[in-house]
Amino acid sequence: MTTSEKTDFRLTAEELEQFERDGYIGPIKIYEPEEMEERWNTIRRQLPDRSRAIYPDDAIGGVTNISNYDRHLDIDLLSEHIMREEIVDRVVSILGPDVLCWRTEFFPKYPGDEGTDWHQAATFANASKKPQILWPSEDGKPAFGGTITVWTAFTDSTKKNGCLQLMPGTHRHMNYDESLPMEYDPDAINKREKDGVKRGFFGYDYRQLQKDPNWKPDESKAFPLVMKRGECVIFWSTLMHASLPHTGDKKDYRMGFAARYVPTQVRVYPDTDVVSEYGGGIPLDNYGAVLVAGEDKYGHNRIATKSRTGYVFTPRRF
Repeated sequence: MTTSEKTDFRLTAEELEQFERDGYIGPIKIYEPEEMEERWNTIRRQLPDRSRAIYPDDAIGGVTNISNYDRHLDIDLLSEHIMREEIVDRVVSILGPDVLCWRTEFFPKYPGDEGTDWHQAATFANASKKPQILWPSEDGKPAFGGTITVWTAFTDSTKKNGCLQLMPGTHRHMNYDESLPMEYDPDAINKREKDGVKRGFFGYDYRQLQKDPNWKPDESKAFPLVMKRGECVIFWSTLMHASLPHTGDKKDYRMGFAARYVPTQVRVYPDTDVVSEYGGGIPLDNYGAVLVAGEDKYGHNRIATKSRTGYVFTPRRF
């Protein structure tokens, strides 16, 4: 395919209007189901090899939900995924021409696993208690924040195996204060019910961050987002979202992969050397955000640039 024949995947005016209104768009097919299955089978065979992973095992403390952060920096198929035109073009049409992928993470759900609490994230300080992304202030006031999350179903995502739930139109108002304390209790995982549904937040209770402790999410506005493997949903992290518990077959599991994007003017992990959350920690010595579109005119963040042997990290410019 020549440059002139390149497909343009940017959102149309109608799709952008829908995204502005609802806070999400999808499902969108990124891969054919057979291609996704083949890619995931290759990726999952590579995951146990952490010889090139940027976070050392001994720093993580055995906490599985942060041990596989940012594996796009050592697994080529994940590096290709975050830069895939079908994703980046759409993200650019929302965020503008200069965009970073600042984090990726896996979201597995196995038989018997609880659903995820209703939550929103603007600074991602909810577990670490320190902002992980900071937008520039607007007229001297703190910016609203958030990130664009592209959540791709690496396996079929169904009601029985714990698909996402979304509340359209809830992305413009934060119901949670991420600076409030949450108590980490790993023994509570898979043991709490909330309004008759088994839910938690990886050892936390997200209700502890509610601005109004008597408020409850209006689940009548929510819907389950069923996706086929190879499809993605694009949404603001400030959109109210959750997931159902896995109540399905023992042979069935759900695997989601989230890539998170911000404009280059956003500061990533400001004044942070170690991210501590979920009972473990990761040092940022070898971390770098990936420029997936445009250029970095600000120099706020350490940038990871792809080379033949992996990523090369350039320092921040101050």
